[in-house]
Amino acid sequence: MKKTVKVVAAIIENEKKEILCALRSPEMAMPNMWEFPGGKVEKDEDIYSALVREIKEELNCKIETVDLFHDNIHEYETFIINLIAIKCRIIDGTPTPSEHSTLLWLKRENLKSLKWAPADVPAVEKLMSEI
Repeated sequence: MKKTVKVVAAIIENEKKEILCALRSPEMAMPNMWEFPGGKVEKDEDIYSALVREIKEELNCKIETVDLFHDNIHEYETFIINLIAIKCRIIDGTPTPSEHSTLLWLKRENLKSLKWAPADVPAVEKLMSEI
């Protein structure tokens, strides 16, 4: 039986209505694919606390969570991911990648131009439908 991993992802929008996209580094699983930044929820951790912690670790900035945006189950070859996307805003600092190759701010209508990790695609499509 495949293991299910609970992962939170930040949908961070700036004042120009652009969404923060993160490119997975060559060292990561699914290298060179785009995703929303975030990470695994630890045991006994709620999804909002997990996302605040992950963004502090990955992007060295502080966020506040705003709204649960999308909850998706995606089955990969070796595991199942429960990806929970949460709308957030930056309250302190500027996102700086520590694990990702690069960060990019994109308008909703341009999100489809990137090669997204499969689990992130439903959230991308939902964001694009908000145009």
